[in-house]
Amino acid sequence: MNTSTKKTTGIKKPSITSGGSVHAPPLQITHKVEQVKDKQAKIQFDKVSYSCSRLVTQSYSTSFSIGVRCLNPSIRQAIYSIYGFVRFADEIVDTFHAYNKPKLLDDFERDYYSAVEQGISLNPILNSFQHTVQKYSISDQLVQAFLRSMRADLYKNRYNASELKQYIYGSADVVGLMCLKVFVNGDEMLYQSLKDSAERLGSAFQKVNFLRDIKDDKEGLGRVYFPQLSTERLNEENKEVILQDIYGDYHAALKGIKKLPGNARLGVYIAYTYYLGLTHKIAKTKPRELLKKRVRISNPYKLLLLAKAFILFKLGYL
Repeated sequence: MNTSTKKTTGIKKPSITSGGSVHAPPLQITHKVEQVKDKQAKIQFDKVSYSCSRLVTQSYSTSFSIGVRCLNPSIRQAIYSIYGFVRFADEIVDTFHAYNKPKLLDDFERDYYSAVEQGISLNPILNSFQHTVQKYSISDQLVQAFLRSMRADLYKNRYNASELKQYIYGSADVVGLMCLKVFVNGDEMLYQSLKDSAERLGSAFQKVNFLRDIKDDKEGLGRVYFPQLSTERLNEENKEVILQDIYGDYHAALKGIKKLPGNARLGVYIAYTYYLGLTHKIAKTKPRELLKKRVRISNPYKLLLLAKAFILFKLGYL
């Protein structure tokens, strides 16, 4: 054992806390060349972050990816970033059962707000989303409403009518409103005029998801979203009531889709067409079958719907 005393150099090392932070102030880089390099590095990192969001979208939803690819290239990255953010939050509450889900969601939220404050996050999904939030002035009220609904999934598994409306607003409607903020690109009057249609489209999509996933939600997660199904099984009568409500949402949503800017109209209409086709298939499926398996749209039928939507768009019917 060496007990000799080392000669000190006279330089005092900054104290370091147990968390690893240094109390001494960091060096400030003021050289103009380095500042230019810094901006270029951030641009490159943002590109990498958006690429990660695109990968998340393509990995988790082929149908949504098709719709995004039909948007104008100038807004695709922003929509990918929104999907990446909401997808990760959704994965936390719906999967990862072996982990502390409340803590994961709390950390996710905290890291997001840190990203907004700093203008950067080393989590590429949060980095791209905060960039989109700030670029398109997406209200924090929308983000908070979304996170409230995600947190509800951790603690709640039955809903009355008013609770369901609030849950759908936070889990789906606000996602449509975030996308609408990107589509209108600062045109507040257009945003306000299309706001209701965007919410109705989000509601329709979410209710269709509930019907499509009714087996997995109930058996796997113990959740029943529709109030009428808390006291009775799905049957032709209550299914028809739910479907008519969904078709009402579609009707209102289509009016708004036709008024969207040209950079977004085709992509949103394709998503609308796909979900409408899925709804028709659910309508034709017996309740007992919906309780046994998840209804899907085949890839050939998706291509048919895509071609039909593209033709209508080119002919000026949208």
